[in-house]
Amino acid sequence: MPASSQSNFLYGAAVRTPALITDHPYQELVARYCDLVVPEGELKWASIQAKRGVFNFDKADAVVDFAKRHGIGVRGHTLAWYAALPAWTKDMASRQEAERVLEQHIRTVVGRYAGTIRSWDVVNEPFPDDPRSSHDLRKSVWLEQIGREYIPLAFRIAHETDPAARLFINEYDIAFAGSRFKSKRDALLGLVRELVNNKVPIHGVGIQAHINADRQIDSVGLQEFLHAISSLGLEVIVTELDVIDFSLPADIQLRDALVAAKAYEFLDVVCGVAAPPAVLTWGITDKYTWVPIYFTRADKLPNRPLPFDRNMRPKPLYSVIEYFRYRGRR
Repeated sequence: MPASSQSNFLYGAAVRTPALITDHPYQELVARYCDLVVPEGELKWASIQAKRGVFNFDKADAVVDFAKRHGIGVRGHTLAWYAALPAWTKDMASRQEAERVLEQHIRTVVGRYAGTIRSWDVVNEPFPDDPRSSHDLRKSVWLEQIGREYIPLAFRIAHETDPAARLFINEYDIAFAGSRFKSKRDALLGLVRELVNNKVPIHGVGIQAHINADRQIDSVGLQEFLHAISSLGLEVIVTELDVIDFSLPADIQLRDALVAAKAYEFLDVVCGVAAPPAVLTWGITDKYTWVPIYFTRADKLPNRPLPFDRNMRPKPLYSVIEYFRYRGRR
């Protein structure tokens, strides 16, 4: 159901093509609650261009077609990333070749969905976990072959291909207290300022918000970061919200309450400063989530990081999202 004009932001979620095709309750859940969807993996390089020069949009088209049928918007994820690359990208032998490959991919993908996908994570996770500065970028084939100029290049190509699309840089570990998280915020802010000063067509910053429940949120540091981004005239979108619960108690009622409280703490800061136009969770139901792949609980109980449980029932986390979505508007 599309957000009313009285809502503070659009709500959306990452979705998976197989479930959209075969799982009817999942289809109903997404259609009922999402204003936006983002393909979880269907627009990544390994899915789109597994063989060089051969583009396969079947899975991505399935997401877009579902969204169109239900009047839902679509975000694109992602155009330039260090991961999920097909093996053939390692064979690029020069900067010129890498630039041609990057340009062909972005023009083909963005061009196909121009006017339909209105928002893109152009550059995803450009920094290592503890960057020393905005020049300390994560190792990738793009950095190796093109240098740090791959970032403005990707934005400029995307903008030329679809001038109406909103273009974002997307990063994780922005919200927490501690020196390495401050380093990540400082590095990202420095890079964004550089892009703006160089008139690169960037419209905003995506905060992934994979929130570890056992980490402290740096409310002051996050506020300062958000104020700085807003002062540049850029938007902030929450792109991949979930709460990683592997360290939380087994009791479901208590665990769900703690997950919701952690999300409340985060969203209270973000919505209080940046007024995000959208908040997206990385998945919508605990039935389909990446979290147990990397954060399996010691007690072997299923993870519960998302707004709806495995039976598609709303949890306290969804109530928190709804609270901020309509706070002060009803």
